Amino acid sequence: MRKVEVCFSPELIHLYELEGKIVVVVDIFRATSTMVAALAHGITEIKTFAELEECLAISDQGYLIAGERDGLTAPGFEMGNSPVAYLNGDFAGRKLAMTTTNGTQAIHKSAGAFEILIGAFPNFAATTRYIQSLERDVLIHCAGWKGRFNLEDSLYAGALVKALEKSHSPEEDGALAMLALFEKEGHDLKGFLSQASHAKRLQNHHIENDIDFCLTLDLYNLVVKMDARGFLVKA
Repeated sequence: MRKVEVCFSPELIHLYELEGKIVVVVDIFRATSTMVAALAHGITEIKTFAELEECLAISDQGYLIAGERDGLTAPGFEMGNSPVAYLNGDFAGRKLAMTTTNGTQAIHKSAGAFEILIGAFPNFAATTRYIQSLERDVLIHCAGWKGRFNLEDSLYAGALVKALEKSHSPEEDGALAMLALFEKEGHDLKGFLSQASHAKRLQNHHIENDIDFCLTLDLYNLVVKMDARGFLVKA
């Protein structure tokens, strides 16, 4: 049986071996949920950046430019970090360049993995099936909040540990703890995560629709992975 581990923050990723593993990057509120929504509704590929300046620098290369810091659209950017902005298909056929407070940092720090997947609740079952088809160890990389643990990414980790239990064993404490948390609280994702500090930050920005989308299971039969060029695409 393969193993599954959980890293709770990009600040801790150096403690884990990435080579040969599938790394699932998770930023539920909102980066990875936005990436899934964008690709599901016609964005052709996503190039991620750790820094705002790097992302802005390619604005003349035909990309739709999305930048977010502290939950708000960064100055000078066309788009922020809202998944619902893509649902009507207005940007179908476009390429997206994206930088966010936490999620794109986690993606860049996952370099060296066998494969990088994007984890979100709206494509949860598809991602689970894809992982099981590859028969490799898994590391769930939670983006957290500015280097700290957060509840929503960690609860997703627990949900994925549970979903993989027939093929992957949670043999380290983080995975075991998040499995226990999900088994206790996973029946009411929205109710439980309404307590999360980042959910409250987003509510202060009046974007409850984003929260509802991010916590909706299995809207898409879609897997998002990083290709050999370093772009996020549909698998």
